[in-house]
Amino acid sequence: MKAIFVQIKCEMGKAYEVAREAADTIPEMSELFSTSGQYDLLGKFYLESDQDIGLFVTERIQALPGVKDTYTLITFNAFTGGTG
Repeated sequence: MKAIFVQIKCEMGKAYEVAREAADTIPEMSELFSTSGQYDLLGKFYLESDQDIGLFVTERIQALPGVKDTYTLITFNAFTGGTG
């Protein structure tokens, strides 16, 4: 599996509706945060290695009612801190 992060810009006043719809309809979503700045939401999604990222973003995220724009970050490696 591969992780991608997608920043989501919503129509005015629609961020919570978009977040609820994403949580209810996108099983690949791991986490979704509200954010400040140019984008309203930041989502972490896990896709199968052979899954088309562009198709996923355009058909599953950009198609959500209330989404105006997205910015996708593709990840390579995950690093974790020690407990020590």
